[in-house]
Amino acid sequence: MEPKVPAPAGSLTWARMCKECGQGHEGQESHLYEYQDEVDDELVCHICLQPLLQPMDTPCGHTYCFQCLSSFLRDQDFCPVDRQRLQMQHCRASSLLVRNLLDKLTVLCPFHSECQQSMQRCELQPHLHNRCPGFKRLREEAERRKRPAWNEIKGSRTEGECAGDSKSTPNRTSTARGPAEPGLVNPAFEEGEDAPLRSSLVSESTVVELFRDNPEEELGLRIVGGKDTPLGNIVVQEVVRDTLAARNGKLAPGDHILEVNDVSLASIPHSRAIALLRRPCSLLRLTVMQEKGFKVRPEHHSHPSPSTLASNASQPSHNSSTVVQVTLVKRERAEPLGIKLIRKSEEPGVFILDLLPGGLAAKDGKLRNNDKVLAINGQDLRHGTPESAAQIIQGSEMRVNFVVMRHPEPPEDGMEVQSRGARRTPEPQYFRRRSSYMKEPPGGFSSQEKTVTLKKEPRHSLGITIAGGRDCRSRLPVYITSVQPVGCLHREGTIKKGDVLLSINGLDLTQLTYNEAVSVLKTQTAQSSVALRVIQTISEEDGEEDSEAANTEEMDTHEGPREDDINWSPMWTRWLGLPSQMHWCRDIALLKTNNESWGFSIVGGYEENRGHQPFFIKTIVPGTPAHFDGRLKCGDEIVAVNGASTVGMNNSSLIPMLKLQRNKVTLTVVSWPGTLV
Repeated sequence: MEPKVPAPAGSLTWARMCKECGQGHEGQESHLYEYQDEVDDELVCHICLQPLLQPMDTPCGHTYCFQCLSSFLRDQDFCPVDRQRLQMQHCRASSLLVRNLLDKLTVLCPFHSECQQSMQRCELQPHLHNRCPGFKRLREEAERRKRPAWNEIKGSRTEGECAGDSKSTPNRTSTARGPAEPGLVNPAFEEGEDAPLRSSLVSESTVVELFRDNPEEELGLRIVGGKDTPLGNIVVQEVVRDTLAARNGKLAPGDHILEVNDVSLASIPHSRAIALLRRPCSLLRLTVMQEKGFKVRPEHHSHPSPSTLASNASQPSHNSSTVVQVTLVKRERAEPLGIKLIRKSEEPGVFILDLLPGGLAAKDGKLRNNDKVLAINGQDLRHGTPESAAQIIQGSEMRVNFVVMRHPEPPEDGMEVQSRGARRTPEPQYFRRRSSYMKEPPGGFSSQEKTVTLKKEPRHSLGITIAGGRDCRSRLPVYITSVQPVGCLHREGTIKKGDVLLSINGLDLTQLTYNEAVSVLKTQTAQSSVALRVIQTISEEDGEEDSEAANTEEMDTHEGPREDDINWSPMWTRWLGLPSQMHWCRDIALLKTNNESWGFSIVGGYEENRGHQPFFIKTIVPGTPAHFDGRLKCGDEIVAVNGASTVGMNNSSLIPMLKLQRNKVTLTVVSWPGTLV
């Protein structure tokens, strides 16, 4: 076989170009590289005649690319060199030494006309995505062609949201401001007379590409919303740490996902959107709408910055925290800055752990330990990782521009300073408690109780696995993660995966921790008669999750619980139908020092076709009290404001209540975990 010659990257279109190697090849073909030097024959695959990629060793002592060998063994059952019988499961990944030698091979950037750099093979992808001018040009051209106009996006939104101005231009930075809409309360737009003047809320449509070595790898996103829910849109609730999305660093909580691999998510239910996001593929392209914060009116700043973060630096600091801009100038491009970056468990983002003595940052003296890095060279890192920050720094030229947030130092006399951004002293009302606010679930969601009474041998198991408990992170009730085919309940057929446990033999299970629930279940199961009471949530949109679960149960004949069963959790929509006595709520106090916006938008209130709907958090605006506090999440349900129930309220009641709160507002919320994809 003749080796495939890479095509000039400059002649490729964005759609046909591989986003990892910068060359043009089919999705299932191996990546192509241009090597600076001749490569030793021992490091060459004897199928594609190229240096090895993901090398695999055969039992007979030969080494091939993983992709090449997989393709070959689909049609043949022998080694390509010595023709000994061979199966893929008998092959093993090559040693770390071999893989490191391959990663260190020197390759050329494929964009010769615009970039003449050479680097180790393992560094090509970060170079393309962060430093290469040719790759950046192609990406921006593709995004300009692909990006819908803001008015088109607004025009496709669900009923209850206002349409945009049909004359608006389709530029990247979009603004939206208008009167209050039916079903949409947006305190983020409210301004007091002496508030800092803001022209509009800036939103931006962008394309985020996620590459997966394993097509079935989880993205690490928790998702809320959908056509069948009050939110309407599909919204990112959380980016899970140490996952693919977190390492990518471009998605953040509050992002609205508009498309998945060119398939629109407008007007589709939650379960369908989740199925699209979970579909196995090597490249996932997400078109998202991201809130960028408020744009300051030019007349108040003689030199306005194009960056929202930088403009926020000139705003009054939020509750004594300050935003600082620092520029470090290197003597040469490769000079290290002398900064150690970390992440914290209690707050998202990147923080400065230490400044190395004698380093550039320490000599400059403007950065400090514990500063939170908001942006580097204009790239948003509010939900970034130390790894993504390090890549930006390594790819920078002589000047490195930091935007950091700094909390005030605690006073020496021991007096406590309360700051929204600083670590909070735990308050009793912050912790979740059983909700006392009685209300109906959102339209289209309900629940029904089921009771099963069994006569059984004391030694026989019920055959269920459970999760949840009031001690878990989200304070969930105990729910069933699987019904095993060998158990009593499977044969009876009433109890299903996802049902929430209410009681067993009259003993309440709804307020127990996980270990307490396990102990009670074991004790009661040992009896000859068991009465189990559960609650099942129902929605008008039959989710794909239910049919998939049913098919799985029919096919399973094994006796033990699988790892998938133990880790399974219900979709976000499953929780919406639970009655309010099953809810746990918590109080979140937001603080501000001027008449700035609280920084969140709400959907809900009275709707003609569905009556009174609960209020849900739909958007949290960057650079506002709600964002800096960090506890509110998209998809949270507001059940009270300053202790006054929101049940039965409409927009005209809730808006004045929020406006009247000048420096502090306490929101009582119920929060359910988003669906994990």
